[in-house]
Amino acid sequence: MILIFWRPKGINEATSATIGAILILFSGSVSLADLGDISMKVTGAALTIIATMVMALTMESIGFFHWAAAKLLKAAKGSGIRLFWFCNLLCFLMTLFLNNDGSILITTPVLLLILKHLGMSNRQKFPYLISGALIATASSTPIGVSNIVNLIALKIIGMDLYMHTIMMFIPGTLGLLFLATLLFLIFYKQLPKKVYHFPRDIDFTQFSTLHPLKSEPNKEVYKRQTRLMVSVLMFVLLVRILLFLASYLGISVSLVAVTSSIVLLIWRWLYLKLNPIDMLKKTPWYIFIFAFNMYIIVYGLHNIGLTNLLVTVVEPVVKDSLFNASIIMGTILSIISNIFNNHPALMIGTLTLTEMGLDPITLKTIYLANIVGSDIGSLLFPTGTLATLIWFHILQQNKIKITWGKYLKVTIIAIPATVLFTLTILYLWIELFFY
Repeated sequence: MILIFWRPKGINEATSATIGAILILFSGSVSLADLGDISMKVTGAALTIIATMVMALTMESIGFFHWAAAKLLKAAKGSGIRLFWFCNLLCFLMTLFLNNDGSILITTPVLLLILKHLGMSNRQKFPYLISGALIATASSTPIGVSNIVNLIALKIIGMDLYMHTIMMFIPGTLGLLFLATLLFLIFYKQLPKKVYHFPRDIDFTQFSTLHPLKSEPNKEVYKRQTRLMVSVLMFVLLVRILLFLASYLGISVSLVAVTSSIVLLIWRWLYLKLNPIDMLKKTPWYIFIFAFNMYIIVYGLHNIGLTNLLVTVVEPVVKDSLFNASIIMGTILSIISNIFNNHPALMIGTLTLTEMGLDPITLKTIYLANIVGSDIGSLLFPTGTLATLIWFHILQQNKIKITWGKYLKVTIIAIPATVLFTLTILYLWIELFFY
């Protein structure tokens, strides 16, 4: 974990995880037979996330996100407050349609493009950038398919995407609204009331970077772009629906995701004449290596007794009261996620639950409480998720310096309150509709 956070000489997190996995294998705490079980749990989730990332990169290559930036600016109508809410909405939707890491990689450059265009100083950019990052990362809570570690944990717990969404979408979305409202209240005095004189001083056509349409921007070209972008967005929405339908029908979710990304690549090749070979270079294949090796490390900790120790400590509390269990497990996962990163934290928490002999509803409820801790609680420190580490890296590349102290001044207020609110709503929702 130190190597993953430190990244000496730009070392990839997959390399760090591989070193740890090799040491675990040499220690003998993970057997060759265990590797087969790990492969079954990780492969499908990793393929689903990689396929989603391919779709995101494909959308980026045709100029979708520049087009979205232009639309967002137009919708803001010169209001800094309206811009704040639309930026957060964009980040929420990108995570919902794609995944949290992909959303950070895409929305952060888009927000930087918008804020630079508006001539904002780095201080003025801060509320928009940090709110967008927190919302983009936390938005993997409502649906399991937006986060690779959620998908792996679902496999362990024996829960499908459909059931996860039924039980979690409303509490998770309400938690996000609560977080966005807190962020708005924190930054209200800093948000500019006017960001430009709409529409005289902004040329939306400068965002029209669609590769096959290199001619001079005009009204007809803009209309063609809009039709194309809406069609792509509808396709992505259809794919998202198909993933849940596949989960409900017992069809491989990863198969649907991979097939859909191939269809989009073929369409791009035939219609826009953009060779798909570039996607082979851009696709983050290391995600599979990272997920597989992190799980080896967690499996080793499980085999030498870590989960048994956790069971001994938390089982009496968990079986005493469902509400107390949800609050305590969500809080524990938040703490572990901020210390060790949310990937190993959620895996450890999920393996611990499987050792307790809980009834199905209680097991699923506490698992969802773990998700809240892992996806939202992990945002307290920048090291809690890979997405926030990626966000800091992008900002540094763009010469925007945000210190840990500045980050913590926001998250120390917003994150604990959001975790407690979401866990309470989750308990009430399940108590009302599932018991």
